[in-house]
Amino acid sequence: MADEKLNMASGSDLSATGNFIHNYIQEDLGENLSRINTRFPPEPNGYLHIGHAKSICLNFGLAKLYGGKCNLRFDDTNPSKEDTEYVESIEEDVKWLGFDWEDRLYFASSYFDKFYEIAVKLIKEGKAFVCDLNAEEMREYRGTLSTPGKNSPYRDRSVEENLDLFERMKNGEFPDGARTLRAKIDMASPNINMRDPVIYRIAHASHHATGDKWCIYPMYDFAHPLEDAIEGITHSICTMEFEDHRPLYDWVVDNSGLPAKPRQIEFARLGLTNTVMSKRYLRALVEDGKVDGWDDPRMPTICGLRRRGYTPESIRDFCDRIGVSKANSKVDSALLDYCIRDDLKEKASVVMAVLDPLKVIIDNYPEGQIEMLEVENNPENESLGSRMVPFSKEIYIEQEDFMEEPVKKFFRLAPDKEVRLKGAYFIKCVSVDKDENGNITAVHCTYDPESKGGNSPDGRKVKGTLHWVNASTAIEAEARLYDYMMLDNADDPDGEMIVNPESLIIKTAYIEPSVEHATIDDRFQFMRNGYYCIDRKLSKPEKMVFNRIVSLKSSFKVTK
Repeated sequence: MADEKLNMASGSDLSATGNFIHNYIQEDLGENLSRINTRFPPEPNGYLHIGHAKSICLNFGLAKLYGGKCNLRFDDTNPSKEDTEYVESIEEDVKWLGFDWEDRLYFASSYFDKFYEIAVKLIKEGKAFVCDLNAEEMREYRGTLSTPGKNSPYRDRSVEENLDLFERMKNGEFPDGARTLRAKIDMASPNINMRDPVIYRIAHASHHATGDKWCIYPMYDFAHPLEDAIEGITHSICTMEFEDHRPLYDWVVDNSGLPAKPRQIEFARLGLTNTVMSKRYLRALVEDGKVDGWDDPRMPTICGLRRRGYTPESIRDFCDRIGVSKANSKVDSALLDYCIRDDLKEKASVVMAVLDPLKVIIDNYPEGQIEMLEVENNPENESLGSRMVPFSKEIYIEQEDFMEEPVKKFFRLAPDKEVRLKGAYFIKCVSVDKDENGNITAVHCTYDPESKGGNSPDGRKVKGTLHWVNASTAIEAEARLYDYMMLDNADDPDGEMIVNPESLIIKTAYIEPSVEHATIDDRFQFMRNGYYCIDRKLSKPEKMVFNRIVSLKSSFKVTK
């Protein structure tokens, strides 16, 4: 569905695109626009997460749908928290998701001279002033939601004095926090954002792009609308927390002298169950060593999802399915799991792997013989063909597939019971070996040579089919079983989440040798266990490490 929408050409029938953003865009295109220009504007102060993926897909998808363009622009106005590491990771994430900004890569820092010029213009027009109030005093003067604010005692400085002080701020004459430049709007406005907001602050900090050229930096609410206007953005699509900032956005654009008039449209940000997406919280997890970096497969970051094994197609599908609205709500994280299962079910080869091995000795199988048996690669996709797997006297099955004293409706291996080995033979349990503590160490079986391929030679039926691996040729690997990193705490009235102590379980797996030459981008279904891929960071030639992308069981129900 996502690819179908993204591939629609300009001029296609858009009657099916009925959400409020499409309505606004179609209205604008019918009135005064010939094409749209959107933008994805991340701040380079952290790694992107699944919530940003929604915005990326929305902005690039809308531009594609309506035959327009989408810019990638970095809002790098806060040098104390920004780094080129984040810039590079964001570019990689956007490309990996399948989007191309072509030659439209921009930085707010490229416009710093223009921002300064517009700030000087506002001062000359009596629409901005230099204020000496500190942060605490400014809060006192601002008022509350129910009471108006008070004018700063410095609000009526002359244009000449403001120009002089602002120039000296730029030249580095004052320490951090000593002065700010504020827009002169209305301290009695019911919208607190319009009560003479700060538009420039002093910050003696080196910038990743401009170095030490500047010691004053524009505030986000001042820089962002100017960036949109300079780039000719037609629709500035952002999340709902900026709705109350929209009057300030429009005020800045209207008073900038720039000809473009972007339209800001807000939508609800993504919330996921069992997931925390606060940059502050995610950074703390990394800095405290609770996760293996920003790309830990438990993290909701795009690089974490990529390392875990999610595909860009599955994430685009997820973003398409959740759609956009103005109402904040939480999406069931099981939907994301559903999307990766749906993407891989006909793509991934199904292989046999045993994570809790129990040795099975086939007593009547020829000693020293290894034969190759043909098994299909994916029963839901015949085009993937088949492979040959080795079989011999000793194999491994899962411990849970044997029960010495079976309960009712246990159809797997048990004393004197027969099961089918996937693609191999019928086997029947005849005895067990135990250690001094009574633990089963091996199961002895006999096999029916006439049942090769798992086919019944005389029409008899068995209810259980087990996966297995040949003991002598199996690849020993590490399997990392990931689960949700956070648990929704129903007992906490504030809705706080707690770390899931079982978010990572590490097992030693025995896998059929067909995976020996697998590459980073290969994904497999471990039969009856889940979808897996090679960990791009931990896997080595001497020891393969597989990440479980998602289990096979889904709690999400899709309605047609």
